[in-house]
Amino acid sequence: MAIFLTEASKVIVQGMTGSEGTKHTTRMLASGTNVVGGVNPRKAGTSVSFPQGEGTVDVPVFGSVADAVAQTGADVSVIFVPPAHTKGAVVEAVDAGVPLVVIITEGVPVADTAEFFAYAQDKGVRLIGPNCPGLISPGKSNVGIIPADITGPGRVGLVSKSGTLTYQMMYELRDFGFSSAVGIGGDPIIGTTHIDALAAFEADPDTDVIVMIGEIGGDAEERAAEYIKAHVTKPVVGYVAGFTAPEGKTMGHAGAIVSGSSGTAQAKKEALEAAGVRVGKTPSETAALARELLSA
Repeated sequence: MAIFLTEASKVIVQGMTGSEGTKHTTRMLASGTNVVGGVNPRKAGTSVSFPQGEGTVDVPVFGSVADAVAQTGADVSVIFVPPAHTKGAVVEAVDAGVPLVVIITEGVPVADTAEFFAYAQDKGVRLIGPNCPGLISPGKSNVGIIPADITGPGRVGLVSKSGTLTYQMMYELRDFGFSSAVGIGGDPIIGTTHIDALAAFEADPDTDVIVMIGEIGGDAEERAAEYIKAHVTKPVVGYVAGFTAPEGKTMGHAGAIVSGSSGTAQAKKEALEAAGVRVGKTPSETAALARELLSA
C-alpha cells in the first residue's frame, strides 16, 4: 500500500527532453517508475533512449499531454519546465484528465499557482508542489527528484515542506523504511497540504507512524495540528525548521516568512505538542522520537 503513487502508476514527463527532465527521467526509470512517455510539441513522434539495467529503454515523445494520455493511459504527470511555462503545462495536464500532477519547478509566480490550483481543484485533480521534490513509494514508484536509494519500503509515512529534510529523514529512518514520502513544497500556495497527506496516511493500513516536517511562515502547521487532534489516531512526530530565523526575513522557501509571533517555529511546535505530536528540536531528534515509536 502507498499513498497517491503505486507500482501501477503510469507516468509522463512534461519537459522530458530538457536537461533536468532527461536527468531525472533516467533516475526515475532506474528506481522502477513506469515512465510511459514525455511531452514536447517540437519533438512529437520521436523517442528518447534511456539506460536501464544493462540495456536501454526507448520512451516515446508526444506532442501534447492529451495525446500521451490517449496512447498510454498515463495517470500521473511530472513537470520539469521553466517557471514562465509552468501554468500552461499544469493547465494542459488538468485538461487532459491526469488525476495527479507533480510540479517540481521552483520560482513559479504565486499568482500563476493560485490560478492553476483553483483550476485543478475545480476539475478534481490533485497537484503536488510547485517547488517540491515530488514523492516516492519506495520499491514501487518515484516521481520527481527524491533519491531512490536512501531507503526501502517500510511502515513510516513522511510529509515534508523541505526537500533536503525529506532526504535526511529518509536516511535517518532507513532501517525502518517508508510506505510513502511526500515533499509538498514550501511556496505560499501549494497543491497538496500537510492535512491532505495526514488524511491519506491515516487511511493507509501499511503506515504505522507519521513524520511531519514543517517550517516557519504561514499557519499550515497550526492547521495540521488541529486536524491531527480531531482526526488522526496514528502516532505523529514532527519537526519545524527555522528556530533561529530572524523575524521578517524570507528564509529559503518563498513561504517561510515570520511576522511577529505568527508563523514562528516555537508557535508551531506548541500547537503540534498541544495536539499530542512529539516534536524534535533537530531532525535527528525527531528521527529518534519516531524510532522509539517504531521499536515499541
